[in-house]
Amino acid sequence: MLKFDEKKQLDSINGALALRSEINAIVDSLCEQGYNNLCWLGIGGTYASCLQAVVHMKEKTSMEVFAENAAEYCLTGNKRIGPKTIVVISSVTGSTAEVVEGVKKAQADGAIVIGFVDVESSALAKLVDYEVAYPANEQLKFFMLADRFMAKAGEFPDYETYYAEMDQYLAKALVAVEKEADAFGKAFAQAHKDDSMHYFVGTGNQWGATYSYAMCYWEEQHWIPTKSIQSAEFFHGMFEIIERDTPVTVFVGEDSQRMLSERVAAFLPRICNNYTIIDSKNYALEGISPRYRGSISHLVLQMVTRRIDAYIEKFNCHPMEIRRYYRQMIY
Repeated sequence: MLKFDEKKQLDSINGALALRSEINAIVDSLCEQGYNNLCWLGIGGTYASCLQAVVHMKEKTSMEVFAENAAEYCLTGNKRIGPKTIVVISSVTGSTAEVVEGVKKAQADGAIVIGFVDVESSALAKLVDYEVAYPANEQLKFFMLADRFMAKAGEFPDYETYYAEMDQYLAKALVAVEKEADAFGKAFAQAHKDDSMHYFVGTGNQWGATYSYAMCYWEEQHWIPTKSIQSAEFFHGMFEIIERDTPVTVFVGEDSQRMLSERVAAFLPRICNNYTIIDSKNYALEGISPRYRGSISHLVLQMVTRRIDAYIEKFNCHPMEIRRYYRQMIY
């Protein structure tokens, strides 16, 4: 398989899961101190992960949970962020300007900041109140933090059962998805590598991933124009521009908002002959209980898109690391 190292993948996911004791110690301490609300703060791809965390939590918890775009927060602020607010951020480099300034503002407003910063020596890693350093697996790290807060609030009664299952089966299940999706990823990449525009549709815990995949991967890394839209909003404007040959991909997960994407998937054959449905339900996820599949649907589809990206990169002879403008100049 192209750009695939099974051991590395297994170790990466299992290594992230092993952070749970560190994450739990932070959350447990903050719960003892008391807090008022939880803010997920990000920009670009990290903001997309924040949106996923909020969707994951809002149907399960009564605590006040919200996401903030770091650039907007730096300018307009948010009166809900203050003493006893817990702000959560993530950064690969630890140098993203908007997040650095957002953290400084949040702390000035009295908030406590938890940072998942990959580079321990970076500015952000030194700035946050609590730091967890581990590469990649951003959504998994966010969800582990969210789940612990809900467990401590008595809103996740089967927390221990859930994570016992994740610890044992998640890495192998996700790697199996990536292997199974390889042929599909190659065919999809071949069919869409030259698209002049591609539309991605998703909802629930897929929405942040859909938004991020369109913007941070196809636009930023492949230089292919895209538009992403929530499944619930598809029938309120976007579907009027879909024609027979318009490339449309719908991500269908297994969380509570599944039916919104199913509605789009059922409608598309009536107007379009160039659509693709990527459904997490089509993958076995051996060892994962049916009641837990929805919580990891976004990770399942991430494995599928990894295969697509590997082949688009190859077919278009364009390494995904190359940028025209991002971090290449002052802007």
